[in-house]
Amino acid sequence: MVKRGHEVFLIGTGDSQTSAELIPIVPESLRKAYTKDEIDTWRSFLKIFYIPEIIKKIDDLKPDIVHNHYAWRLIQFSDFICCPMYTTAHGPLKSFYERFTFQHHPEANYISISDHQRQALPNINWVKTIYNGIDVSQFQVGPKERDYFAFLGRTSPEKGLREIIQLIRQTSFKLKIAAKVDTVDQPYFDQHVKPFIDGEQIEFIGEIGPAEKSNFLKNAKGLLLWLNWEEPFGLVVTEALACGTPVIVNPRGSMPELIIDGQTGYLVNSLEEMQAKLSQVDQLDPLACRRRVEEHFSASKMAEEYLELAGKLTG
Repeated sequence: MVKRGHEVFLIGTGDSQTSAELIPIVPESLRKAYTKDEIDTWRSFLKIFYIPEIIKKIDDLKPDIVHNHYAWRLIQFSDFICCPMYTTAHGPLKSFYERFTFQHHPEANYISISDHQRQALPNINWVKTIYNGIDVSQFQVGPKERDYFAFLGRTSPEKGLREIIQLIRQTSFKLKIAAKVDTVDQPYFDQHVKPFIDGEQIEFIGEIGPAEKSNFLKNAKGLLLWLNWEEPFGLVVTEALACGTPVIVNPRGSMPELIIDGQTGYLVNSLEEMQAKLSQVDQLDPLACRRRVEEHFSASKMAEEYLELAGKLTG
């Protein structure tokens, strides 16, 4: 939006990296400011504590529109905000707080990040689905010959890493895992992932940053996910496709909206079917995967759609 000449203010942490004008609420990310034992309590408290200050800063700025990423916390104060607001729902809409507040304010302007996400709360005012976008220029299409499958994301039960590891162990293929281990997922990692990391067939790389993702994904034969929840979007899927890397996953949540079965990956209904598709990914066109992201999931397209909607809501 800044590149398109709009004046944008970001209300966030003081260490945020942005081309917008930053309006800091706290000096730094709460993850940096507090220990693992403290973070959950402080984060829950401060996200409520700073709402009056956030509303005051919005009132001082008097913007044309507010884009709310603060979910239910800000929705309940809509009447105290001086301009139109739209809210992007980022998660699967499972929390009691979110569901109660959204249902209590069904008239607010809600944006879904996939059509499937709406099924959790179908009766609120969904004004548009706008898919998450990535900077496609940060990702390169890899070589034709690739020698491992990739897992990228969180080592959590929702992403099905345990199932994928057990599947790969029944084959001759290699799996490389680039993932973070959150505190809540440590027991899962210790029991279901760590014992099977041998550095040869199963390799654990750890958490990687944006600069490393492209190299990791573009050299993979395919990205594997086995979803045990209704994935609201799945940025890792679009990042893989941008590298020309097909995705094999079960069709839960947004996956049928992101992947064209048989063209940019495979939607499978069982782990046995996933295993059968491992030897078929080389038949898929990497450039078709890349085009899918350029046409539907780029940051540029995302910004255009948010700006178009903002124009409609502000008259």
